[in-house]
Amino acid sequence: MSGTNSPEAVKKLLENMQSDLRALSLECKKKFPPVKEAAESGIIKVKTIAARNTEILAALKENSSEVVQPFLMGCGTKEPKITQLCLAAIQRLMSHEVVSETAAGNIINMLWQLMENSLEELKLLQTVLVLLTTNTVVHDEALSKAIVLCFRLHFTKDNITNNTAAATVRQVVTVVFERMVAEDERHRDITDQPVLVQGNSNRRSVSTLKPCAKDAYMLFQDLCQLVNADAPYWLVGMTEMTRTFGLELLESVLNDFPQVFLQHQEFSFLLKERVCPLVIKLFSPNIKFRQGSSTSSSPAPVEKPYFPICMRLLRVVSVLIKQFYSLLVTECEIFLSLLVKFLDADKPQWLRAVAVESIHRLCVQPQLLRSFCQSYDMKQHSTKVFRDIVNALGSFIQSLFLVPPTGNPAAANQAGNNNSGGPVSAPANSGMLGIGGGVTLLPAFEYRGTWIPILTVTVQGSAKATYLEMLDKVEPPTIPEGYAMSVAFHCLLDLVRGITSMIEGELGEVETECQTTTPEAVSSPTQSSEQQELQSTSDQMDKEIVSRAVWEEMVNACWCGLLAALSLLLDASTDEAATENILKAELTMAALCGRLGLVTSRDAFITAICKGSLPPHYALTVLNTTTAATLSNKSYSIQGQSVMMISPSSESHQQVVAVGQPLAVQPQGTVMLTSKNIQCMRTLLNLAHCHGAVLGTSWQLVLATLQHLVWILGLKPSSGGALKPGRAVEGPSTVLTTAVMTDLPVISNILSRLFESSQYLDDVSLHHLINALCSLSLEAMDMAYGNNKEPSLFAVAKLLETGLVNMHRIEILWRPLTGHLLEVCQHPNSRMREWGAEALTSLIKAGLTFNHDPPLSQNQRLQLLLLNPLKEMSNINHPDIRLKQLECVLQILQSQGDSLGPGWPLVLGVMGAIRNDQGESLIRTAFQCLQLVVTDFLPTMPCTCLQIVVDVAGSFGLHNQELNISLTSIGLLWNISDYFFQRGETIEKELNKEEAAQQKQAEEKGVVLNRPFHPAPPFDCLWLCLYAKLGELCVDPRPAVRKSAGQTLFSTIGAHGTLLQHSTWHTVIWKVLFHLLDRVRESSTTADKEKIESGGGNILIHHSRDTAEKQWAETWVLTLAGVARIFNTRRYLLQPLGDFSRAWDVLLDHIQSAALSKNNEVSLAALKSFQEILQIVSPVRDSDKPETPPAVNVPVPVLLGPISGPSLNRPFVRTDSIGERLGRYSSSEPPVVTDELEDLNLWWAAWNTWYRIGSESTKPPITFDKLTFIPSQPFLTALIQIFPALYQHIKTGFNMDDLQKLGVILHSAVSVPISSDASPFILPSYTEAVLTSLQEAVLTALDVLQKAICVGPENMQIMYPAIFDQLLAFVEFSCKPPQYGQLETKHIANAKYNQAEWVALNYVPFAERSLDVVVDLYQKTACHKAVVNEKVLQNIIKTLRVPLSLKYSCPSESTWKLAVSSLLKVLSIGLPVARQHASSGKFDSMWPELANTFEDFLFTKSIPPDNLSIQEFQRNESIDVEVVQLISTEILPYANFIPKEFVGQIMTMLNKGSIHSQSSSFTEAEIDIRLREEFSKMCFETLLQFSFSNKVTTPQEGYISRMALSVLLKRSQDVLHRYIEDERLSGKCPLPRQQVTEIIFVLKAVSTLIDSLKKTKPENVDGNTWAQVIALYPTLVECITCSSSEVCSALKEALVPFKDFMQPPTSKVQNGES
Repeated sequence: MSGTNSPEAVKKLLENMQSDLRALSLECKKKFPPVKEAAESGIIKVKTIAARNTEILAALKENSSEVVQPFLMGCGTKEPKITQLCLAAIQRLMSHEVVSETAAGNIINMLWQLMENSLEELKLLQTVLVLLTTNTVVHDEALSKAIVLCFRLHFTKDNITNNTAAATVRQVVTVVFERMVAEDERHRDITDQPVLVQGNSNRRSVSTLKPCAKDAYMLFQDLCQLVNADAPYWLVGMTEMTRTFGLELLESVLNDFPQVFLQHQEFSFLLKERVCPLVIKLFSPNIKFRQGSSTSSSPAPVEKPYFPICMRLLRVVSVLIKQFYSLLVTECEIFLSLLVKFLDADKPQWLRAVAVESIHRLCVQPQLLRSFCQSYDMKQHSTKVFRDIVNALGSFIQSLFLVPPTGNPAAANQAGNNNSGGPVSAPANSGMLGIGGGVTLLPAFEYRGTWIPILTVTVQGSAKATYLEMLDKVEPPTIPEGYAMSVAFHCLLDLVRGITSMIEGELGEVETECQTTTPEAVSSPTQSSEQQELQSTSDQMDKEIVSRAVWEEMVNACWCGLLAALSLLLDASTDEAATENILKAELTMAALCGRLGLVTSRDAFITAICKGSLPPHYALTVLNTTTAATLSNKSYSIQGQSVMMISPSSESHQQVVAVGQPLAVQPQGTVMLTSKNIQCMRTLLNLAHCHGAVLGTSWQLVLATLQHLVWILGLKPSSGGALKPGRAVEGPSTVLTTAVMTDLPVISNILSRLFESSQYLDDVSLHHLINALCSLSLEAMDMAYGNNKEPSLFAVAKLLETGLVNMHRIEILWRPLTGHLLEVCQHPNSRMREWGAEALTSLIKAGLTFNHDPPLSQNQRLQLLLLNPLKEMSNINHPDIRLKQLECVLQILQSQGDSLGPGWPLVLGVMGAIRNDQGESLIRTAFQCLQLVVTDFLPTMPCTCLQIVVDVAGSFGLHNQELNISLTSIGLLWNISDYFFQRGETIEKELNKEEAAQQKQAEEKGVVLNRPFHPAPPFDCLWLCLYAKLGELCVDPRPAVRKSAGQTLFSTIGAHGTLLQHSTWHTVIWKVLFHLLDRVRESSTTADKEKIESGGGNILIHHSRDTAEKQWAETWVLTLAGVARIFNTRRYLLQPLGDFSRAWDVLLDHIQSAALSKNNEVSLAALKSFQEILQIVSPVRDSDKPETPPAVNVPVPVLLGPISGPSLNRPFVRTDSIGERLGRYSSSEPPVVTDELEDLNLWWAAWNTWYRIGSESTKPPITFDKLTFIPSQPFLTALIQIFPALYQHIKTGFNMDDLQKLGVILHSAVSVPISSDASPFILPSYTEAVLTSLQEAVLTALDVLQKAICVGPENMQIMYPAIFDQLLAFVEFSCKPPQYGQLETKHIANAKYNQAEWVALNYVPFAERSLDVVVDLYQKTACHKAVVNEKVLQNIIKTLRVPLSLKYSCPSESTWKLAVSSLLKVLSIGLPVARQHASSGKFDSMWPELANTFEDFLFTKSIPPDNLSIQEFQRNESIDVEVVQLISTEILPYANFIPKEFVGQIMTMLNKGSIHSQSSSFTEAEIDIRLREEFSKMCFETLLQFSFSNKVTTPQEGYISRMALSVLLKRSQDVLHRYIEDERLSGKCPLPRQQVTEIIFVLKAVSTLIDSLKKTKPENVDGNTWAQVIALYPTLVECITCSSSEVCSALKEALVPFKDFMQPPTSKVQNGES
């Protein structure tokens, strides 16, 4: 009021007062003189006060009674104009606070009179108000009088006055209490009053109250009295009062001044003792009343509830509960129970509406609700008020749907839902509002035909009531349809929102406190910091325990009712916003329950949302499991309140947005999804996304539902596990509206985000999620069994997604995750499997590429953990899974290959696990991986894995699906071996280190270290494994693989064998090479001889490979050759090994069995190998060995050229290079060169083998048929060619027995025939005299032998005869080809090349060459003792006799000619030797043989061929002549050294030769034979010469020759005579040809004889003979007449010699003796 104290204001006041008084005096001048006088004296009084006092206002107040008096008197006039002027003046004084208590009392009395006279009622009220509000001077009775005055005016007839009075009363009541508050404020500074203890203090203690308080107390007490219709104590003079107004006043006081009641015991007492009982009493008609109950049934008529009172009571109750709950716990319990009762269905609609509004007011005060819970629900014997409120709301909502209100018509009409109209029609009509011809659907709830619109009643979170504010209404208002429902709905929402936000907030505080306590406590400087810390922590713990109990109780109390109500509303809602709110409420509750760990309630809310997401009546087991069963379709009885759980009904008027198939084993038809389902689904996603951490086991529900929805919507997993819209595979395809189509990507996105957010879950929650997904997946798997329908892949896809985002802690979930996915991979449904594998491999790849901390390279355990499932996949037999597995391996190799480290064995194991029967594509993919490993990753893997690589590569070689793979894998083995070779040193170091470590471990554990090829050092073992693998491949069933493997094996051993330790060679020989040979030999001998038609497809097979046997033959060849080569090239390494001789024997055994195999190719190759090992250079002897042999120039056969050692342009020398090794051998330890003896043993072993091969292979078979095996020429040739080389080594011990053995073999070998189809290639055409290579070889062998004998010691000379025998046997072949067993051979000329016949060779050239050799040899050795003793010459002659006696019958003409010339040569050398040894008798038996030979040759029985030309004949004759010459020069001159019989035989023979022509009877045949004139002549001459010249001969011999002559001449005489006779007789006729010939011959003989006689010394010719010759002359002359010219010319020749007889002889001859 500072404005009224300023001097200007005071001055104004004084002026106004004076003018007021003047006006008053004027008005009253005529009618009311006393008033006028008073007014005038008042003016003077005022002026006086103003003049005298400085504090004018105070002075005025002091004298206010006098100052006011004139105005009071004016009012007394009851003149309206005057009264108004006076009241205005009084008000002005009041407003300046210049009225004293007395004056105020006077004023009030004056106002009372006016009131009683009903004057200026409004002015009165105004004045009272100004009086009471401007100052506090009015107290006690005055105050009460003023208040009563206002009350009285409220009950006038005038409406305006009434209303103004009501307002004034309200203001006045407020003023009274405000004064009290102000008073308290003033006194608080002075004394701090203790807060009053609640207690029943006495009413009479008012005396303790201060003045203002006392007024307030009295006023409030009387208000209660008045409402209760009792007489007031203080407000004396009240005439009437309404309850409604009283209740309003009570409510306003309680609402506006709660502190008054809370701070003052007296007032609290009033509340308890007066207000509450009053309220309860007034409520009674409402409680007792039952709508629709007939009056007759109740004994006394029931007072009807009265809306205005009832509504005001509820307002009071609301205030009481809100403000004084703490004071009135018990009373509130009653009030709340009443409220709950008012919601009953049998109460009037308006009552239920206002009750709901009241409850709504409570629901927006979570702290209050909390108090209820603490005070009632948590007390043992108390009503569960909080629970009841929530349940009541639920029942209320249900009742609105289920029981349309009935009862008296009025009530029914007011409710606006006439039941008789049927439950459906009414809502249908009211629900549709036609606007512009279109139909708009109002937001509403609809359930089983009951349609309830949703009204916008209030803003969220504030309880703005409608009917509680209708203070002016006396009749119950008509409640619009849906109002109560809408308010109840909001109650629920606000309740949920309030509780959850409150509890969540407190929870949050507790959690942050927990986190921050410790540091604060520690930092406090007090000494007892620890105690303090403990103290604070324990306090906090207690506090939290208490709080948590309250939270849990609140939730437990309300969740059932809430859930029942919300589920029903959710089902009934047709409005998206409402649905959204309901879902939000369910979601927040679920999350809260989850946070508090209340599993049942959490699952119940989640189940509700899940059910909402799915189509009605959708059979989903998870939602009907035990937890859910306790909730669904079951009526909870909650303290007599029946709460039905309502299952979603199907007849919703929702827009269908999707049609799809249910996820079931046998889908029945389709199901429809409404937009509400989708909305619920989004809520569900939201729940899982934001509150995943508290879902725990209910992940199961959530995910199961999502899975079904995803299925119905047709979302299919794509890479990485995200779900994308896909088409349904079978059945009626999914139908989606465009609305939902646009939603799908969003849903799919949220789904993915949901699982991405799993990375923020704690480990436990994550495990819950994984478990849920796994069990969901198991269900899907069960469903997919036994049919090939599209399975649900939701769980698998999401497991993948979850795994991928949780890579940073993959260890904690890896085992359950991969364990389950591995099960999925084994599922019979291919789509299911495929995704299992997809998920598993994606996870493994992601795990390996993820940037772990620490990195994988330092966390080997994790790396192995990650790779392990990849290995486990190998146990699954489905090829599609294995393909995925291998593709994964391939990708891992491509991306991670360098850093696999300890994971290599696993990865390699996967490749190696592929079995032969698993299909080509699998094997191919696995092989691709292996190729990648071998080409790129050998250097990066631990050396210990190299052996695995070898094994795996080997196993691929053995796969028989794809030949190329097998062959390539052999190539890989070669590459691997190369790698070993290049990195030998590093690999060896690493392996040795590893070996040492393992050895140590093994010793600690006390077990033996088990490793293949154990004693060998680890690097050598690696090589041995490689060799062993190749060895296995060498006996593969496929020829190409065998061939390739064999070549590789031997190349590897050849190229890199030098790296091996010396001792390891032992293993190579015995365990690798001989083992391989054994297997090959076994397979070859048992191989199938059936012809293979074609090699698969259109490949033609060469005839040399068209049976398995032939194909194995090739392998055998290759293997044997390889082993032999190794023996040859590495002999210097092998020989020092202890059992070299045993190995040598085994090798020879193999060569022998191969050579004797009935296969030309193998046997021939065996011999080649034999040759190879025999050409071995004998090792350097110690004497001429350099001190340290160089590393490279190892003694090896020259055949192969120098071998470069390990230095392949790379300075890499192993610690034990070859040089050092050789050095080692040459040192004292093991002698490098085994002694001569052992060396010899080796060679003799070889000789024995050779002999066995030779004798076995050339032995003729007993029987022959088409299949009989006869060794081929090349084989035999090779066999024989081996001998010379072999002989070089064994010659020192080679004896006659051996020679015998050799002879047998040579003979048999030459005897073997050849098959006709091979003959063109081996044989020359018959006419050419060429030797076959076999024959050449045989001769070479003998040649070698004889040369050796020649230079050898004396004791070897005895072998000559044997060699001659052998050669002579061959010579015999010229006339008598050898037989080969019983085999019939055809002569080569008759053989048809295309038939399988055996052809004897043309042995002539061979025999002839042998003959040449014999001659040469004899020329050299004729004088050798052995040759003499063994009658070699005789044997030669005996052998030559055969062709000589056959002469023209010989198979070849050259033969007898050669035989003759050879005989001549041999005799020219041999005869002198024979003469020399004549006395010893060693040649005695030779002479007859020789004589017979001459005889057989010169007088052969064979007839010359017809086509023999004259020249030929003459040449042949000259040969005969040569023989006779030999006799005449070499034999006859030495007759005295020659046996007599022999000479006799010769003479007879010559005689026969000389008279051969005059054979007694000429047959036709003989005539044709050309006469051997030269020969006869020669014989004759020789005979003559021999006869005449040999003086020493016996008379008998001379006689023989003389006899011969006389016979000859006599015969000539006879022939001539006969001829002359015949000539004469025949006349002109010519004589027969033969006769002419004969005569010609005789004539020639005569001339020859005469010639011979002339040449002979005259003293040798007998006179008789001459006489006989001359006696012929006349006869000859007689022949002159003959007609034949031929005869004539012969005659001429015969006559000419006679001229010598014409001259007379010089001396007289008598009797032919001189």
